[in-house]
Amino acid sequence: MSLMITDDCINCDACVSECPNKAISQGDSIYVIDPNKCTECVGHFDTPQCREVCPVDCIPNDPNNVESKDQLMQKYQKLTGK
Repeated sequence: MSLMITDDCINCDACVSECPNKAISQGDSIYVIDPNKCTECVGHFDTPQCREVCPVDCIPNDPNNVESKDQLMQKYQKLTGK
């Protein structure tokens, strides 16, 4: 399942540089995560790095983009060519 950023986001920029897939970008009022690029860091790290650095804990799972670990790994392989 990809992740999402809630309205609790304070636009601190901490998550942007942590995303290995460059899935996080500035939206209209808060940062947003592109579900086509988010692998929850599967293939890169054991845990989602954006969650690790978020000071307000505003990055839950996106219920509209449910994916298994296998699907996330396939997306990682497609994105990285590995």
